Amino acid sequence: MKKVLLVLIAVATFMSCEKEKIEPNYTVEGRWLWSPTTDVADANTMYEFLDGTRYTYYGDCWPNNCDEAYWNSLDTSDRIPGTDVYTFEDDTLTIDGVAQAVTFECDGGKIYFGNWHLWRLNSDCNN
Repeated sequence: MKKVLLVLIAVATFMSCEKEKIEPNYTVEGRWLWSPTTDVADANTMYEFLDGTRYTYYGDCWPNNCDEAYWNSLDTSDRIPGTDVYTFEDDTLTIDGVAQAVTFECDGGKIYFGNWHLWRLNSDCNN
């Protein structure tokens, strides 16, 4: 009887162990589009996060929307003057000393922080 009880306790212990869910390790490094609406097709600003510096690009999107080919064609000479310092640690993005918790969606192709959402350039995340 003691052996049966010992076996049942061992089985119950192993069955109660849950597998730890491993979250993907997303990064903010790269180019991200910002839109004044909830539609990435209306994006008129691109942010590039690169080695602790955030650069800004404004799109010449009127009267037509800027597409991915347009944003991909921009190079460092198209950046506006001035930069912002950022860090990204765990789930916190800090830009010029202002920290915001972030969440990712769409396999890391969309990020939410504060009142903002950004789409990673070339991510195929439409909304």
